Amino acid sequence: MTRLAAWFGVALVAVVVFWLLAPVLAPFVVAAVMAYVLHPLVLRLEGVTRGRLPRVLAVLMVEALAILALLGILLLLVPILVKELPLLQQQLPLLLDRLGDALNPLLTQLGFNVSLDLRDLKAQLVGYLGANREDWWAPLMSSIKLGGSVALALIGYAVLVPVALFYLLHDWTRLVSGVIELVPPAWRGTFDSFMQESDTVLGEYLRGQLLVMLALAVFYSVGLRLFGLDLALPIGLFTGLAVFVPYLGFGLGLVLALLAGLLQFASGQAVIMVAVVFGLGQLIESFVLTPRLVGERIGLHPLAVILALMAFGQVLGFVGVLIALPASAVLLVALRRLRRQYLQSDLYQNSGASEAGQESDKA
Repeated sequence: MTRLAAWFGVALVAVVVFWLLAPVLAPFVVAAVMAYVLHPLVLRLEGVTRGRLPRVLAVLMVEALAILALLGILLLLVPILVKELPLLQQQLPLLLDRLGDALNPLLTQLGFNVSLDLRDLKAQLVGYLGANREDWWAPLMSSIKLGGSVALALIGYAVLVPVALFYLLHDWTRLVSGVIELVPPAWRGTFDSFMQESDTVLGEYLRGQLLVMLALAVFYSVGLRLFGLDLALPIGLFTGLAVFVPYLGFGLGLVLALLAGLLQFASGQAVIMVAVVFGLGQLIESFVLTPRLVGERIGLHPLAVILALMAFGQVLGFVGVLIALPASAVLLVALRRLRRQYLQSDLYQNSGASEAGQESDKA
């Protein structure tokens, strides 16, 4: 009992420390999630080469492949930007004129005697977009200085995640063995079976999440194309694949689709397109795809999936959203085992026997 209380205390302290240091630990959590996903590929590569390939090279090859895949998703933005920036330069004056014509009557109806004049803003934006691309360097550096914390956070992710990922992939087996050594020998069998079951559940989660990404990529591409958007394919693919990071991928896709729609259609048609496609997409993802393809695979009820995303996001922010479903899957395995132990315990069996005895006495 004392040993169990000690382990519970250690786990509680670890949770509190993780909660307090969540912003600092975010790059390492991202790297750990990626290492868990990519480590089987390292083992597969070593098995194919029958150990002739050094582990360092195997790790570098797998990490390079993962980085190239992520860059491929980001490169979907290139055709969007290449087409939208010239259109933005041409259509921006008209968009601002429409905005002024729409807002001035509205302000008058609301009782504000203010005339919204966007000429200065229009002149500055047109001049900025029409400037040489080399002239962007000075404003960019100035903005980085003003938003130093954001810039440092992005640089920290760009540097720390690949470095941490390399060391985790290289030493994954040794790190896991070190953790297993801390488990008391009497608990080793239970611990091994628990980790094996958790690994199976997490594998199902990753496969389900991949199906969700592919389904949403097809949905957004087809939905935007039905409205006649020229950039439907790159925007749809990017939005669908980027939903692996909850909310962020959806938000970026929505902004890109709205901007492309405003540049191609009238403002009303663009807003209707985004509202219909992305509204339906969010509903389908939250209430159909994620609960069915992810929740059912790992044994979580659809409401539990939604609750897990909201709860972990509220407590741990971005890191919480990232690990919500995997952590919930592990907790589910633990709860299943606790339930089985309770049903097999003397407490449950004796209570059933006593109730049966009382029924016979009444009879």
